[in-house]
Amino acid sequence: MSAIAPPPKIKYQKQWEWFGYAMISPGMIFLVLVTTLPLVSLLVMSCFRIDLTYPPGNGWIGLENYLEMYKDARFWYSIRLTVIYTAITVVLQVVVGLGLAMAFFRGFRGQGLMRVSVLLPMILAPVVVGLAWRTLILTPEYGILDYIAILLGFGSKPWLVDPTWALISVIIIHTWQWTPFAFLVFLASLNAMPQEPLEAALLDTRTSWQRFRYIILPMLRPAIVIVLIFRTMIALRAFAAIFSATGGGPGTATEILNLYSYRVSFNSLDLQDAPIEYQLIGKNVDG
Repeated sequence: MSAIAPPPKIKYQKQWEWFGYAMISPGMIFLVLVTTLPLVSLLVMSCFRIDLTYPPGNGWIGLENYLEMYKDARFWYSIRLTVIYTAITVVLQVVVGLGLAMAFFRGFRGQGLMRVSVLLPMILAPVVVGLAWRTLILTPEYGILDYIAILLGFGSKPWLVDPTWALISVIIIHTWQWTPFAFLVFLASLNAMPQEPLEAALLDTRTSWQRFRYIILPMLRPAIVIVLIFRTMIALRAFAAIFSATGGGPGTATEILNLYSYRVSFNSLDLQDAPIEYQLIGKNVDG
């Protein structure tokens, strides 16, 4: 008995499904090659010892590198610092960016020129931003911010020398540069809002805060989520501005995870620990 052929409609749908798979397969393959494959390769390589100063000691060591990192107090400090740095900068960018967007949404004279000036920091390279803040703004007595602090009677501050002030300084630098991104997203979302709810809110609510709290803020929720995701991703990858401003110092006061990896691997040449015997031999030779 011959098999029953599928209805033409189902056969047509399956053809379209296979066509869709064929269309997205090049992109999926490319995505796997540039993201998943390097990640898997990195995880495999992390289980090997790679010591450029003692090649005979290289080889498979399993989870020993992770155990050494787990015991490193400096690593955990950089993790904690990265969380603090990321959380504060992202929250500040959302709050300040939303405030600026609300101010520009109302409209005022000269807002075109002001909008350009607000967006300028985002255009600059992070290295340039870090060097500019270090040399022009935060230099003791001669920097713009320090000079203003002296004029206001607060006195000169050790912006990049004191550990606490250094962390505050790099948070300010990152917030200053990337708040325009949040401002741009929020302003575009405000301009794309339907006017009917806003006009109804003018009649139904008593204060501007009520209109913002119950009408505008819920409508901005998707934009806020987008800004939080993108800004968190960028903050976790921060390196250039902090490196050019403080270099991770003083000490390890601004050494977030990326700077920790750089300083340990490239400055200390500690890609992975050498065998104990070689470390003893090296100490004896140096002595």
